[in-house]
Order: sequence, then C-alpha cells, then structure tokens
Amino acid sequence: MKDFELLLLDGTNPSGVSMTRDILAAAALLAGRSGEAAPAWGLHSVAGGCVELQGGIVARTTRLPARRRPARSVLLVPGIWVADARELRARIAADDCRQAIRLIAAHVAAGGQVAASCSAVFLLQAAGVLAGRRATTTWWLAPELARLAPDLRVEANRVLCIDGPVLTAGAAFAQSDLVLHLLRARFGARIAEGVSRVLLLHERGEQAQFVVPAMLASGDALVARLTRRVEGALPDVPSVAELAAELCVSERTLGRRVQRATGMGTIALIRSIRLHRARSLLQASRLSVDRVAAAVGYQDATALRRLMRKATGTTPAGMRATTAVAPPRKPARAAREDA
Repeated sequence: MKDFELLLLDGTNPSGVSMTRDILAAAALLAGRSGEAAPAWGLHSVAGGCVELQGGIVARTTRLPARRRPARSVLLVPGIWVADARELRARIAADDCRQAIRLIAAHVAAGGQVAASCSAVFLLQAAGVLAGRRATTTWWLAPELARLAPDLRVEANRVLCIDGPVLTAGAAFAQSDLVLHLLRARFGARIAEGVSRVLLLHERGEQAQFVVPAMLASGDALVARLTRRVEGALPDVPSVAELAAELCVSERTLGRRVQRATGMGTIALIRSIRLHRARSLLQASRLSVDRVAAAVGYQDATALRRLMRKATGTTPAGMRATTAVAPPRKPARAAREDA
C-alpha cells in the first residue's frame, strides 16, 4: 500500500512533482537509517503511461488504483500551470481533469485524505470536497475560487490550510509545506524535521507563512492603494469609513472591490496586514510581544495572541521560535581565550 499517491495531469507544475519526490525520498532515506517505517509513494495519472508536465518534461505514471474502503493513502495533487482564470476554467473542463475530479471525490468518500496546491485546489472544489470548509490557493486565483464557491471560506493569506481530511496550499512552492505537514502527521516530527534540515527547508515555518498582503491586491489599483495606506498607517489605522473617504469611494464599493480582489472583507484584509507586520517584527527583531502588539495597533498582547492562534495555530512565541537562529559557535581556542 502506498502512503502517498501523486495524481499528475498534463501541464502539472514539475516543481511540485520534483519537490514532493525529493522530500519523500529524503524521508525514506532517514527512516531507513534509523530503522523506522519509511513512506511509500507512487506517481499516478487517470489513465497511466507518460504524462507531459509543464515545459515538456515527461513523467512515467501508473494508473491510479481503484479506491479501497477505507482509503488509507493520501491523494496528492500538485498544481497545474495556467496563465489566468479563463485558461484554468478551460483546463478543468477537459476530459482528463473531469476524470481526476471523479477520482478525488471517490477518494474522499472512501475516507481518504486529499491534498492539493495552487490551481489544483480548483479540482477539489469541482469534486465537491471543499463545501463548507476553509481552503487556500495561489493568491492571484483566490478571487476566482471565492466566486465559484461562496460557501467556502477562502483564506488567501494562508500558505497552508487544513480542514479535516482536506489540505490545501498556496502557490506551487507551498507544495513543500504541504508534504512536510503530512510527513509530520504520519511519520512523526523527528522525520519531518530531519528532512527540513537536510533539504534546508527548516526556515519556512509551515504554519507561520503568509502571503505578503500587497500581493493580494491581484492587480486592483484601488486595493493596492488601500493596502499601502494601511501598511503606512500602522499602528494607527483609520476606520473603514475614513479609508473609503480618502479613496473617494463608498464603504460598500470599497468592500466589493476588496472582496473581488482578495476573497476577504475590508476588515479581514486590514487584520491580515497587521498580522503580517507582527510576524515580520517577531522574526526580525528582539521586540517583546507586548511591543510588537502595540506596533501593529493592539492595546495589549492578548488580542495579538488570540488573532495569531486563530489564524496560524501558533502563538507569537511559537512564531518567533520558527526562525530562531543559534549564535555561531566560537572555535575552541577562541572560547578558551575568552574564558
């Protein structure tokens, strides 16, 4: 039985496939050396045979096996290369994607986990497995996902989002966060952290990573101006009414533009900007948590801790710990001289 089944489609981003393979191969190597259970995986497609990834790279696959009850493997779907939402809609309507959508729905119905990154999250949406859940996708496709699935809570500022048996990740390179999380859950923290060190992935801090708020504007000049205004105003951010007046639009128009560009409301966007600044300060300075909270507009650290716990599943101290770097060790001779 495979622990992980990668489902590849024509045009799949090769980076998502290769980094998944490298992470799992490193995990198997480390597990074998320590006598622990090693992950097993396979490359699959809807029909088997050779699949042409984006850029002309070809991957040999086997046909995805029929679903078992219960399904014990994780179905991993790396993102597909598309230029825009229109191309994505056309791609999903293609026959191989329609077959993949049916396979995804059957896998989850059989009790299996499914994980997708970037544009592949739309395959999960089409399969009906995101209904009523939280999910993320690449920042520039988030508004399209919110439009297609009004019952879905799109968290475009998150790199990794976990909701029951469904895991979603942002842009293509977030595939590494996705696979590391699954490794940690299935094979333990020691293996996952060992892989992070070997492949120099340890500084990503999977649950503490967020998309830069300015990128969420998705080309909307008004939302970009709003984002810059809020970032520049911290910690004293004007009210939504004041911001709308400054931008010469109504609150309703501002909210509609923000929702269309980011998939979130105006207040949620402001909150994500505060959180991004707080994260930057925690990881790049020695300011206390109280001072970081004040710097982003909270009267005390309790509000920041509550927001961070809700948004990331960790605390300010935990977020800071993900990038803590030990001071360089002095050579033995220098250490003796200091003594």
